Amino acid sequence: MADRLILVGRVAGAFGVKGELKITSYTDDPVALVGYRDLKGSDGAPALTLMAGRAHKNALVGRAKEVATREDAEALRGLELFVPRDLLPPLGRIKSVQNFGAGDLLEIAPESGPSWWTPFTREAAPEVKIAEGLVVVVKPGETE
Repeated sequence: MADRLILVGRVAGAFGVKGELKITSYTDDPVALVGYRDLKGSDGAPALTLMAGRAHKNALVGRAKEVATREDAEALRGLELFVPRDLLPPLGRIKSVQNFGAGDLLEIAPESGPSWWTPFTREAAPEVKIAEGLVVVVKPGETE
C-alpha cells in the first residue's frame, strides 16, 4: 500500500507568457501542492518538480523545473498529478459500522477531534477496496 498514488491536481494550461502553469488543485489548499514538490504521473514516474507557487482563485499558479516557456506549459495541459499516499496526512479510521434502523452508518475517528458519521452508501463511500484496507469517504458538509 505504500506505493498507492493519490490524484492531487491536473494541469489546466499555461498562465501568462513566462512559462508558469495553472494547476487545478484537488487539495483543500492549492498551495499545498508546492509542499509536495515532486509530483508524479499516473504511472508513478516523475512528472513535475514545483519550484514555487501561489493561489489563484481555486487553483495554483506555479513554476516547475521542467517548464521554461508558455509552449512547454501548454503542452502539459490535462496532465494528472499524483503524490504517494504515505506523503498525505492520515485522515482517520473507521471506528465502527452501525445500523440504527435506517441503513448502515460509518463512524469515522480522525487523528484528532471528535468522531463523525456518514451513511455507508455509494454516494458517501464511492470506493471500497477491502483487500487494500481502503475506503474512500466523501465527508458530508455541515448541517444544522
